[in-house]
Amino acid sequence: MARSEKPESGVGRHKREPAVAGALATEPVQADRFSKARSARSAAMLEDYTELIADLIAANGEARAIDIAKRLGVAHPTATKTIARLKREGLATAKPYRGIFLTEAGQAMAKRVRERHRLVVDLLIAVGAPREAAEADAEGVEHYVSDATLRAFQEFLSRRKNA
Repeated sequence: MARSEKPESGVGRHKREPAVAGALATEPVQADRFSKARSARSAAMLEDYTELIADLIAANGEARAIDIAKRLGVAHPTATKTIARLKREGLATAKPYRGIFLTEAGQAMAKRVRERHRLVVDLLIAVGAPREAAEADAEGVEHYVSDATLRAFQEFLSRRKNA
């Protein structure tokens, strides 16, 4: 059997050949996709922290490391380490015995993340996901969706609302 011929059952297919012709992206494209995903994972933690800090400040007037740790389900030292990173990156400030506060950059990040979260939740509900599942799933999706995809989500929801 010639290499370009595919057996009907898939048996005997060459192992390096993709199951669907053209399914494998070129190396640079695939590398870029994985790089963006790694970068999003790194940013996701900071985004979750800034969003939670903003929510705690709005609800309680302050955000304390112990409250952040409890709400994120992490150990206090883990929260403290991430808060130190927020401070190094200019997203937060902290005063001894007072709490954690967001800088303007941190507030902007929290606002942007909250808006993305709401958009993803709205889209998931629009396609039939139950609210609780949409809220939980949005916690992951919101960090990995590109701006182009977010615009498509918004346009879809706008068309649906106007229809």
